[in-house]
Formats: sequence, C-alpha cells, structure tokens
Amino acid sequence: MAVNWDPVTPADVQRAVQEYDRLGPQAFFAAHGYAPTTTYDLVVNERLYPPKAILGTAYELATGQRLSPADFEGGKAGAVKILENLGFTVHPRTAYHKNHSIYRK
Repeated sequence: MAVNWDPVTPADVQRAVQEYDRLGPQAFFAAHGYAPTTTYDLVVNERLYPPKAILGTAYELATGQRLSPADFEGGKAGAVKILENLGFTVHPRTAYHKNHSIYRK
C-alpha cells in the first residue's frame, strides 16, 4: 500500500504528540496499534516520541483512516524522512541518547 502523506500537517503531528502525552505510552500504543520505537526518536520540546507511532496516528487524525504498522516503513526512508520533511527532528537512538541532556537528567 502506497500511503499519500500529503494530508498530514505539522499540526496533525503535534496533535498526535499531545495524545501520546495525554494517554501515556502503553495506552497510546494499545489505542492506535503501534509498539515502542527501537531505532529512532522523534524529538519535540526536548521530549522523545516513537516516530512511526506518532506519524501513523497523525495520519489517522488528518484523514480519519487508520494505518497498520505494516502499511508503511518506520525507518530513515519512511517515517523519519516524512517527519523531517514536515520540519521535525528525528535522531537515531544510540547516537542521540549518548549525547543529549535529556538522558543526563
């Protein structure tokens, strides 16, 4: 399935982030059908989020249509690239974790 990401705006991504914060990780994953990230982190206001789960939820908020995690890639050529094109910062987990102050608090 080729996903048309054009309807997704930065505001939709922000709404997905707000829902993640409101529900907490486990309830968010259960509600939207995603799992925790293992490779990349979406950084919003110095907080870390799972890029694929946030983007998939943003798509659902924008279109009313739910995507399965199997419907799109989550890595550098997938969710990471789309989020970066929308103006967001996404970092690989290993390099970012070692150097970011979030992890030294």
